[in-house]
Amino acid sequence: MSPVFRPHHALGRTGFRATQLGIGDLADRSRPLAECVATLRRALDAGLNVVDTAPNYEDGYSEQIVGEALRGRRDGVFVIDKIDHLHEPVAAQIEQSLARLRLDHVDLFVFHACSRGEDLQKLMAPGGGFAQLAAQIEQGRARFRGLSSHHPDVLRTAIAAGVCDVVMFPLGPFADRRYETEILPLAKARGVGTVCFKTFGAGKLLADTEGYQRPLAPHPHGRVRPKLTVAQCVHYTLTLDPDVALLGLSDPPEQDAAWAAARTFTPLSQAMLATTRAAAALAIADKGDVWWNPPPGDSQPSGSDQRP
Repeated sequence: MSPVFRPHHALGRTGFRATQLGIGDLADRSRPLAECVATLRRALDAGLNVVDTAPNYEDGYSEQIVGEALRGRRDGVFVIDKIDHLHEPVAAQIEQSLARLRLDHVDLFVFHACSRGEDLQKLMAPGGGFAQLAAQIEQGRARFRGLSSHHPDVLRTAIAAGVCDVVMFPLGPFADRRYETEILPLAKARGVGTVCFKTFGAGKLLADTEGYQRPLAPHPHGRVRPKLTVAQCVHYTLTLDPDVALLGLSDPPEQDAAWAAARTFTPLSQAMLATTRAAAALAIADKGDVWWNPPPGDSQPSGSDQRP
């Protein structure tokens, strides 16, 4: 396969030039390791150069897949891993992740799903998680530090405090507009990299599902539920222009659909963005919890501006 993608965006101040699309979690324990590895390598062969994983993605299986897929081809790939347990010692978690990956370092470790102000305050406190992660960077186990969050207030505080090289957050046709109108511009203005997810709304926008591997029963009245296309979702997110849009890309047909959408991309007008948002609201209705958007009226305390 000749490369479809080439480096497109500077990833914040990291110095790395990333492709528009990144490879999100594709672990599925119902599929053999070799199949998952081949799927990931297919995306790498297409030129994608950002790979995301985490310990709690299929209980370490995702890290195992990433490590095996990168065997002999680590150079030029920006690897993101997570620290899942926000208030447990960082060093031990990083050691375990690197062992599963069979790598001596990753490019970015991110505190995973930190969506409460009180959790961020603890991470930013002297001796807290960010200080511990900084020590791991000094030891060469990572190059950069970051945060993923499902709350705009938490992201705003972290960016303003200067504790993140990269932030990860939802961005797509059915994501809280504050990610789009406030967090993305703020991160860009501060030189913080932006890696975004939920373009497809955990699959809810494309299919009859409550989320990952949780299909819905047929509609009780036999109605066809509205859906968006892959192109509608991808074009929406790419119009907003994050540094990287992470997509699941968990099998070749999904990859091919995403590649085709990226190849045909031209920025959407404001009217088309609004039309896509309206269609997404219809497509996601009655499909369960939208966990990546904070409930209406939920504001988190700004926390501390202490820098570890």
